[in-house]
Amino acid sequence: MTEFSTPPYLLGQSSVRRVMLQVLIGLLPGIAAGVWLLGVSIVLQLLLATLAALAGEALMLWLRGRPLALFLSDGSAVVTAWLIALAFPPLAPWWLIVVGTLFAIVVAKHLYGGLGQNPFNPAMIAFAVCIVSFPALMSQWPALGLKLTLIEQFKLIAGLAPRIDGMSGATPLDALKTALKLGDGAVDVPTLLATQDVFGNFAGRGWEWVTTGYLVGGLWLWQRRIVTWHAPLGFIGGLSLLAAVLWVWSPQQFANPLFHLFSGGAMLGAFFIVTDPVSGCTTNRGKLIFGFAAGVMAYIIRVFGGYPDGVAFAVLLMNLCVPLIDRYTQPPIFGMKKQ
Repeated sequence: MTEFSTPPYLLGQSSVRRVMLQVLIGLLPGIAAGVWLLGVSIVLQLLLATLAALAGEALMLWLRGRPLALFLSDGSAVVTAWLIALAFPPLAPWWLIVVGTLFAIVVAKHLYGGLGQNPFNPAMIAFAVCIVSFPALMSQWPALGLKLTLIEQFKLIAGLAPRIDGMSGATPLDALKTALKLGDGAVDVPTLLATQDVFGNFAGRGWEWVTTGYLVGGLWLWQRRIVTWHAPLGFIGGLSLLAAVLWVWSPQQFANPLFHLFSGGAMLGAFFIVTDPVSGCTTNRGKLIFGFAAGVMAYIIRVFGGYPDGVAFAVLLMNLCVPLIDRYTQPPIFGMKKQ
């Protein structure tokens, strides 16, 4: 195939299956770091979500009279399942991940017409629905230093073992929000970050490696031209800019931008959520605006809202704005004057 440096361009062979496979590969560094930090329960949740997604996909394809083999093998359902599993607590009961995944596939995807038709990101819909419906279970992340065998983790997920309060611990974002709320303005953030073990070096003990894994995988996707740089840069820029402004204004009250970038779902959201080609913007300028606004909203929800991490809600709110953004960022049609 001949490549040109000027238009018209010829695109190389591509397919949904090939793209989805590379997205799954891009998630592997973050998954590996998560298994090292939290245990193999993440793998169990990935398997549960994958099976639930394929079952839900097969059911809806059959009901809609679509070819099963073609759509089940495209990998889109598996990508949605993996994103849900990575966003949910790794020791959550099995039915929670199954309910969230089925809701994403059946309601957020197929009831809107299937792949390419859904206006909202299905994985973020699943997270938002479950954290509103089951807030206690969605906040039960493993405590730091918790060592459980594979059998013990399996029993917890399967509901065969009782859940003990000491098994759960706050994430860095949740710990910071709780400390600031209980301190009623008397908490010094730099001192808090430096003295509590949960915060690790700069963004959460062990969580820096998980987030770095998603960053490495996301940069690999950009290098492979699976995603463009616009939405990730916009998201990171929006989150960092607002965090930096408030941190400079009051460093005792607000955490620095590095903490927000390497804690929670910031990098997962930047490279694997806001880059969704279906529920996101189509133009490069639109992707920048979409990502930037989502980053700003994620920070606002994190710091001033009721949830420790606002990536899911920020993305869903911006999904509502996609038609408007695309309308005003589309380039003029060739051969016609711009109105």
